[in-house]
Amino acid sequence: MRMATILLVDDDSLHASCMVSLLRRRFADVRRAADAAEAFCLIEEPDFASTLGLVIAGQHRPGFDGADFVAELRARLPLTPILVLGTEDESAAEYAGLRVVFAPTPLKAERVLALAEEMLRHDHDAAA
Repeated sequence: MRMATILLVDDDSLHASCMVSLLRRRFADVRRAADAAEAFCLIEEPDFASTLGLVIAGQHRPGFDGADFVAELRARLPLTPILVLGTEDESAAEYAGLRVVFAPTPLKAERVLALAEEMLRHDHDAAA
């Protein structure tokens, strides 16, 4: 599997720190964006975008409604897998047609890692 960057978008410092630490158990290159604007700036950088393998939209996404944020991500990254860690106020139906994996929280750590690994593997298989 190619070395891919995982981008976590989450504005809650404590939650994001725990999630980045969890992801780094299995994946070497994990970056965090604190908000939608920072995420969009990162994905516009060609060097960053060329290694981006997965975006994880965390539970805390300020400045954008979850589905609106994902729709904008999808417009900019039509082929990049997106994992949405849903909040208690969201449902999978809100993301219909956006080609994302919606996982209602709370999730066990191993489930998050398994989803990320599966999505990266699927993206790699599709590109091969």
